[in-house]
Amino acid sequence: MRALFLLLLLANLAFFAWWRTLSPPEVVADAAPLERQIEPEKLKIIAPADLPPAAVPAAPAAPIKPAPAAAPVVAARCMEWGSFTVADAPRAEKALEPLALGARLAQRRTEETAGWWVFIPPQANRAAAQKKAAELKELGVDDYFIVQEEGAHRWALSLGVFRTEEAAAARLAALRAQKVRSALIAPRETVVPKIWLQVKSVDAALEAKLKEIALQIDGSELKLCP
Repeated sequence: MRALFLLLLLANLAFFAWWRTLSPPEVVADAAPLERQIEPEKLKIIAPADLPPAAVPAAPAAPIKPAPAAAPVVAARCMEWGSFTVADAPRAEKALEPLALGARLAQRRTEETAGWWVFIPPQANRAAAQKKAAELKELGVDDYFIVQEEGAHRWALSLGVFRTEEAAAARLAALRAQKVRSALIAPRETVVPKIWLQVKSVDAALEAKLKEIALQIDGSELKLCP
């Protein structure tokens, strides 16, 4: 019995000696961990409620639709109406008064070779010519003048000179509509001072109004400025 006790004692001593010799050393806790931190004053404790939400994949951006094409803009331009004799120009300017053009209205003076004219043949004398002029006024015809220069056409009543026969024919047709029966068309080469009324900064709306007004004077023309 004693021998068994001694044997157990020796076995315990041998196991203790093996455990102390072969087991890994204990991990020693760091006594002063805060002393070796880098810039500890910059550390910030964040509460769970202040944490940013988990990253959520962004929804795909909606495709960018191309902007609708803008309506084409018609550039403003210069147009002129004419040509008028010096005597007829005031009547044309008066027709433009409702448009209140102001500084946008100007004159361009030219000299044109008229190849055709509308006229009432020469009267016997000044008194006869003035009587015929009074008859024209009664019919509502105001744009005329009495030819007083010496020559074959003295005391004739000119009702307009035109560059083309077509323009002269249009004038004659208008006179016929006013019951002027004695007017005629004939070729006549003469240089005549003429006036074109120019209108600047004309857009589509103003151009439409100018076309309507241009119809009031037979034989006139509305076109782009040269």
